[in-house]
Amino acid sequence: MNSIYDDLGVRPVINAYGNRTILGGSTPSATVRAAMDASEEYYVHMDELMDTLGEKIADMLGIEAVLITNGAAAALSMAAAACITGEDLERIERIPDVTGMPHEIIIQRQLRLRYDRFMTVAGGKLVEVGDEDETRPEHIEAAIGPGTVAIHCLPETYGRRGALPLEKVIPIAKAHDIPIIVDAAGSVYPTENLSKYVKMGADLVAYGAKYFGSVQSSGLLTGRKDLIAAARLNSWQHFEATLVYGTPVNTFGRPMKMDRQDVVAVYAALREWLTMNHEDRFASYEPRIAQVKEALREVPAIEVVALKEQGPPTGVGVKVDPATGKTASEVVEEFRAGNPSIWIGLNADGGSFSIRVPLLNNGGEKVIARRLREVLSSGRKKA
Repeated sequence: MNSIYDDLGVRPVINAYGNRTILGGSTPSATVRAAMDASEEYYVHMDELMDTLGEKIADMLGIEAVLITNGAAAALSMAAAACITGEDLERIERIPDVTGMPHEIIIQRQLRLRYDRFMTVAGGKLVEVGDEDETRPEHIEAAIGPGTVAIHCLPETYGRRGALPLEKVIPIAKAHDIPIIVDAAGSVYPTENLSKYVKMGADLVAYGAKYFGSVQSSGLLTGRKDLIAAARLNSWQHFEATLVYGTPVNTFGRPMKMDRQDVVAVYAALREWLTMNHEDRFASYEPRIAQVKEALREVPAIEVVALKEQGPPTGVGVKVDPATGKTASEVVEEFRAGNPSIWIGLNADGGSFSIRVPLLNNGGEKVIARRLREVLSSGRKKA
């Protein structure tokens, strides 16, 4: 049976990779989709919807305040804006022109990511600290000055050698009364991670809601009530609300608007995520992993290995015999180039790839095994 993508002339993707933006993010559950469908019955004043659900989510997490955003990157932009402008409407209308405003955000050399540039969208300037080997407290102390508005951090150092962990950055920031912005985009499990970093002392924390089952274009900014209020004043929500309530304020966040369905999806998905039995969720992957192993059992010249994961397994790793004439990276590339396109992940060792089951459609393991036979067979013929 053809899919809608066949009709549109676009290759469908079998997703054995994960919640990736390039693949469309996530697949909301039936419960979340039902809530989204129910939101279609009426239109709603978006200001009321955003504020009400933000308060409900803050209560669910046991923290001061929450702003719903259209993704973790938008949350980082809003966080930077909040730290630069506060609730000063004149500054809010001026950014990203930050002439004459403090706008420096300290960031460790070891913790640089592609995503940290989104704090510059609001006019933030990233000030990198640390040497080639490590970042020490004195590196951060030396960088703090009259232009400093925030310190960026990740929730964990993820094994990055020499990085200063969040718990050691917090006392430095507190001593200088400087907010900490944490990019915790995918740190949604264990569920206490959704409030942990704020409770540790971080001031603003960004999450991608796709990681807990909402739609791709949704996220959360959590944290201090005053800074969340400042972020809200910079948002698309405030841009639109001022058209109704009073003198318009031209906020830079206007392009980051959201559908009412997506806002409801965040709330419904988070409520489901916080109440589900995650042991059962992981247990549900076990038979699917077994199906993948069984499908691969007769594929020659491969070795199925365990993935290095935190927590229960979500898939398997596959090593390819060099005698096939194919490397793991070549297999990944050829999988993606086919129709349907199959996305698997190249592992950090460079010599194996991963097949993950949480978003893998039923029967996908058989397609993967068949494609793997074809790819490895073509490699042997060329050798």
